[in-house]
Amino acid sequence: MLRWGAVGAAGAMLSSAASSVGLPSIVYAPPPVPRDPLAPLAPQQVTPPGIDPTLFQKAKAALDSHRYQARARDVIGIVDFSKPSSDPRFHLVDLMNGTVESHLVAHGRGSDPDHSGFLERFSNDFGSYATSSGAYTTGDYYEGKYGLSMKVNGLDWTNNNAEARAIVIHNAWYAEPQMISQHGKLGRSEGCFAFSRASQWDVMRRLAGGRMIYADKVA
Repeated sequence: MLRWGAVGAAGAMLSSAASSVGLPSIVYAPPPVPRDPLAPLAPQQVTPPGIDPTLFQKAKAALDSHRYQARARDVIGIVDFSKPSSDPRFHLVDLMNGTVESHLVAHGRGSDPDHSGFLERFSNDFGSYATSSGAYTTGDYYEGKYGLSMKVNGLDWTNNNAEARAIVIHNAWYAEPQMISQHGKLGRSEGCFAFSRASQWDVMRRLAGGRMIYADKVA
């Protein structure tokens, strides 16, 4: 997890819309074309492969419930925290064609105090260092402790402290794949969505522009 104090005094925070100049092309995605927020969900109705059907239905319901906040409805991030950190459990789902791309992601140390590799509990509390469940939308890019990172906004009562808690998308050494071969699990964040460097860039590129992330544990 990053602290805003880690950002330089010159103010390195970047807007995902206004700061396209100078951002790596692999990361920057232009904001979505405005569309009717009441338009029906994309045609994908069958649960994509590798995703729990109950979790997928909850994610789609969240996308409809927060249709004014998450106007781009082509791609969604669905995080299955029922699975251990050794499994690729952050799913980028293309709702137009049902394809899925899955990534490793770390959870907060407050959610896994024994460092078992399994998320035991969610928390939205300050100082909990835990992962929060619920729907998020992606926010601004900024330059922080781990380099180019991205804010997220919590939309539910279970995660509405996300911005104030500095919960973000960033890369971390403890989320690189070799951690699994060495330790059988990833390290833990302080509540952030921590990825390998390669995965972080792909996730930010695909979900930029206020797209939704839905995180939960259904088993």
